[in-house]
Amino acid sequence: MIRGSLHKGIADIGYKIHIIYAATLNHTNLDIEPRRLSGTYGVMSLRKAHKSDASSIAAISIEVWLGTYLKHGVSGFIADYALNEFTTAKTEALISNPDEFILVSENKDGIDGFIRVSSESKAPVAGCSEMEIATFYVQPRHHGKGIGGRLLDAALRYCKEQSAESVWLTTNAENDPAIDFYLARGFEQIGETHFRIEDQGYLNNVYLYRLP
Repeated sequence: MIRGSLHKGIADIGYKIHIIYAATLNHTNLDIEPRRLSGTYGVMSLRKAHKSDASSIAAISIEVWLGTYLKHGVSGFIADYALNEFTTAKTEALISNPDEFILVSENKDGIDGFIRVSSESKAPVAGCSEMEIATFYVQPRHHGKGIGGRLLDAALRYCKEQSAESVWLTTNAENDPAIDFYLARGFEQIGETHFRIEDQGYLNNVYLYRLP
């Protein structure tokens, strides 16, 4: 996740963006047309995920998730979970699920980030809708380029199209860059929960964004 607001991230690296054509949501099939942007790092686009993207999305999930939960070394316990959870087959199933909306960011070499919105997800705390940003990963080497901000903006537009009043998410309580990003984008912390792998628990914060 990138630290601070989208505008701060762009200013910090002097990244110049020129919109070639804007992202739009189709009211009939809720599809999103590619949004292409050019700048220092070449052309990037946002589009809905295809089943052929499953292995790339799974690989990014492993990369980012391990970087979040493994601070001091790789344990077999955590590695086994990641390799069993983030598979091509499971990702294909998510892409095919009508209750899941997955948007990818793509540069000239391939996918560098994605966001997944689940529309039938019960929150661990009261006061939330069933609309969850279930997964939101950008490769660390691509942080600071505005990718996270564009993915999040498109996901929030999608949620608004679904007439959701709010959207919620959880993030590791020690993931300071992600927390800074969400707070800067208007999310508020409304509680805590634990992400569990068997008998191990990891503290996560719960954040809510109220859609206008």
